[in-house]
Amino acid sequence: MGDRGVIYVATGRGYLDLAIQSAKTLKVHNPSLEVDLFTDLPEEVPPGFFDQVHLTPVKIGRAKIFCMPLSRFDRTLFLDCDTLVLRPLRDIFDLLDRFDVALAHDVRRASDLVREGAKVSTPYAFPQLNSGVMLFGKNAAARQFFADWQERYRRHGGGRDQVTLKDLLWESDIRFYVLPQEFNLRRVTLLDAWEPLDVEPTIVHSHRLLQHLRHDNAERVTTLDRLIELERQALREEWAAAGAPSDPIDRTEELLKWFDQAQSNRHN
Repeated sequence: MGDRGVIYVATGRGYLDLAIQSAKTLKVHNPSLEVDLFTDLPEEVPPGFFDQVHLTPVKIGRAKIFCMPLSRFDRTLFLDCDTLVLRPLRDIFDLLDRFDVALAHDVRRASDLVREGAKVSTPYAFPQLNSGVMLFGKNAAARQFFADWQERYRRHGGGRDQVTLKDLLWESDIRFYVLPQEFNLRRVTLLDAWEPLDVEPTIVHSHRLLQHLRHDNAERVTTLDRLIELERQALREEWAAAGAPSDPIDRTEELLKWFDQAQSNRHN
């Protein structure tokens, strides 16, 4: 059993390809870190990318909830398949000296989707946390946490795992830490705003990396440069659709006024 390592969970050929793509970027910057894969297609995994390959124990859309506690590592970083690793992970595993679990806030925190809980209503300042990048230990508290999450997920009838995860984090006594955004960078346009000494962007996590699996004729995105290009365009289009300035760059004062007005309208 290794002290620390990374795991992916990939069901289906498309997600397997994405896991390989992500693992390649991980190994470029972390060549000595062990990486395991859980998949329903172990016979299709090419050699050289993963240290061990395990068969997924369940055949459901959120198999990762059931695979995470099966990690052979004492300290595990779980990564969704639609991720790119940009630099060494450095001391992230040392967080587990103090905490049992670590993960980052989700984006679109003002939306009903990311406000949703299964049975618990939480303050705005406690939105869903994203389970696509998740650090966890192998102690009794973490084992109980995953057992509770699995049970809540089953009772809720499946669906998005972050709904029951939010309830559990709110009600549980688990010691959890909220990772900085650079360890689960969902909005790569933040790279345009950050100054050189603000952050060290480490893990990009974008649905655009898997859009070709969800939409017919969608482009397969494989590079950070192309991802940034698409996100910049989408940002402009979304602001324009919301009635705000079509190009948010260098329009900070105007955007702040728009936020104030939108907030006022939401509560009237």
